[in-house]
Amino acid sequence: MGSGGSKGSKASYNISVKTGDQKGAGEHVHVFIILHGKGIQTNEFRLDNFFKHDFERGKVENFSVSEINMSDVHTVELRRDNCCFFSHWYLEWIEITNKKNNITYIFPAMQWIKAKCHYFIKHHTCLPQEDPFLETRKLELQTIKTEYQLEVKIPGLPAQVKNLPEDEKFSNHYKLKFALESILLKGESFKLLMTGGTEWENVDDIKTVYTKAFGVPQSSKYFNDDTHFGRQRLTGLNSLLIERCTAIPQNFGVTEDMIKPFLEGKTMSQAMDGKKLFIVDLAILEDCPTKRDDLVMTCPLALFYFNNSKRLMPIAIQLFQQKGPNNPVFLPSDPVYTWMLAKMWYSLADSTYNQALTHLNNTHLMMEGISVVTKRNLALQHPILKLLNPHFLYLMAINSLALVQLIEPGGVIDNNTNAGIKGHFHIMRKSMSSWKLDLHGTLPEDLRSRGVFDQSILNGAYHMRDDALLLYDAIKTYVEKYVMLYYSTESSLTADYELQSWGEELIKSRDDGGVGILGVPGNGKFQTTKQLVLTLTAIIYTCSVGHAAANFQQYDEYAAPFNYPYFLFGVPPKDKSPVNIETILKTIPNRKILLTIMSITKVLSEKATESLGDFEKQFIVDPRAIEVVEEFRQTLRAVGTTIDLRNKKRDYPYDWLLPKSIPNSISI
Repeated sequence: MGSGGSKGSKASYNISVKTGDQKGAGEHVHVFIILHGKGIQTNEFRLDNFFKHDFERGKVENFSVSEINMSDVHTVELRRDNCCFFSHWYLEWIEITNKKNNITYIFPAMQWIKAKCHYFIKHHTCLPQEDPFLETRKLELQTIKTEYQLEVKIPGLPAQVKNLPEDEKFSNHYKLKFALESILLKGESFKLLMTGGTEWENVDDIKTVYTKAFGVPQSSKYFNDDTHFGRQRLTGLNSLLIERCTAIPQNFGVTEDMIKPFLEGKTMSQAMDGKKLFIVDLAILEDCPTKRDDLVMTCPLALFYFNNSKRLMPIAIQLFQQKGPNNPVFLPSDPVYTWMLAKMWYSLADSTYNQALTHLNNTHLMMEGISVVTKRNLALQHPILKLLNPHFLYLMAINSLALVQLIEPGGVIDNNTNAGIKGHFHIMRKSMSSWKLDLHGTLPEDLRSRGVFDQSILNGAYHMRDDALLLYDAIKTYVEKYVMLYYSTESSLTADYELQSWGEELIKSRDDGGVGILGVPGNGKFQTTKQLVLTLTAIIYTCSVGHAAANFQQYDEYAAPFNYPYFLFGVPPKDKSPVNIETILKTIPNRKILLTIMSITKVLSEKATESLGDFEKQFIVDPRAIEVVEEFRQTLRAVGTTIDLRNKKRDYPYDWLLPKSIPNSISI
């Protein structure tokens, strides 16, 4: 008999069991458990409430048992029978309270429990070198590695999970919510197509598709508005592209005389020295293939001036990279609809960049590969897995769904965009050799590289930067406190062979079976807590804040074809000849294409999982770590208050990065 209790001493235990709400998660199964303490264990007993159907989907069941008293319950040994043919059971967690000492233990499971298998679920959190159950840990991790394997499904793109594990599938509630919304919007689109022509009669005709089911997109409230166009660069879906301009690129045909009327009396040099001139260069879209030969994709450069009214104004647009007589620099002083057409063709490139890189490649796919190697290399008891797991919820599932429904040949994106799937994949491949976790995935460094980290630059206008930095700092502080709970010395980092294996697979090339992430601090060999903190902060930030900024404005932007077209007919202007509104109406997507884009972006813009810091599934159970989580939540509440106060003073409030608006994970 061990020190956990004495022979004959009894205690009453309250055992709560949460069954998941995945399809088929709750069935009539017989569940048997044994509680393990230090050198002591209970007899096996069945969890059963008489005359009641136990373990129903999405329910919490409570059981009371009297067993040997233990001062500490560190493991639940669990098995289930196969009493019903094809019965299934998804266990989220078990909570055990010893009523004698009033101590509660939480055992996260988050897995399907198979018949005739024994499971040892532990509540302790520890590094492998400190685990008293090391052999069991190793065996469990070996099993997990067979389920979580990497594969490059699309040549040249990020590695993804080879086959979607059962434990990663959507909950039934999640699937039902989006299935119902998709059905509603498809029905609404069909009705609108039946009641209106394919082509647009006038500008107001477009407003007829903004029904109650869809809503009026925010961007549609502006028409040929330069102030709005500039604001999109700072608070829109691609707000991390703008750079401070210190010299005009040689291939950009801008001259001093061209832009002098828009610089409020300054010379070009004075505007640069005053940190008022900015540029966006979408060179990566050069030579981008299109879906059809009659469609065009631009690769523009655009120059912006931050005026004395604190407005970022477009002052020059060149639609292709190489300057020449058929590729003029368009100016605000050009004929009104010619200038508008230039902005629309610029926005086509911007929206394509957003979907292909900012959204799909740099959040969804990059983070999926990281999530797979995290689960392959870190045991369920590992503190870093517990830290990251809430931010990987449904990531593999949504990406698997996207491969089938959105980005497959002949799918929604392929048939309703100029670039098509071929063009999107082309620029995604081009980006893979340059995207770095410690630069593009690390907000402060990304801002510094573009010359806009200093908040006196674009002061009062760059709302995304200002709010995102608050969130980045909150996440980094949270990660630092959490990491120091388990890595109090640098030697504990190097001794953690699970963590080092994780780092190795992060940087290993995709050809060799790794994720191939560039710019991992320490090149994946974590020798300092600073290296680990920077890596973890980048991952959590990207899965939450980064994805939110790139995703949730989609309907408000893409549903407004004059301001953010994802599809355009015809060819870009090659000179400054005046055009009329009829040309604009023939250039934007027709009713059928726009309704398709509206339907998909409406669904993609819906927040489905809990807000940042409010975790759907409780992986962190260490009391010390729970305190750190609560401090993080308090910090996020303070950040929310700060953003609310800022928005009261802003001419155009920016609500997209309120903590309550940011999900923990990339789940849509």
